[in-house]
Order: sequence, then structure tokens, then C-alpha cells
Amino acid sequence: MEQTQDATSWKYKARAFIQGCIRVIKITKKPDAFEFKTIVKVSGLGILIIGLLGFVVQMIKLLFF
Repeated sequence: MEQTQDATSWKYKARAFIQGCIRVIKITKKPDAFEFKTIVKVSGLGILIIGLLGFVVQMIKLLFF
């Protein structure tokens, strides 16, 4: 009895997950060129800022420790 409930629960969860994924895929859209370029610029800027911050921390560590 318990094994049947586990199988049913697993199937229900898998089906609900797949339905949720399909719903998300249906409402998403491909970005246009302007939106894509903006995303690339913002992401690149974020990567540079984090890299610069890491570099500064490394330099401070080398100078004081």
C-alpha cells in the first residue's frame, strides 16, 4: 500500500513539474537585438566589477599581510 502511494506521489510531482516547465516555456520570448545587447553589457559590467573588487582585495591582502 505504501509503495503504491510513493509511486503515485512521485508520478504526480513529476507531472506537476513538467507542466510548470511547459507553462514557463510558453510565456517566455526571445529577446530582440537591443535587449540582448543590454543584457550582455550589464552582465559584462557586473563581471568586471566583481573581478576588480577581487583584485583590490588581493592587493590589500598582499600589502598588509
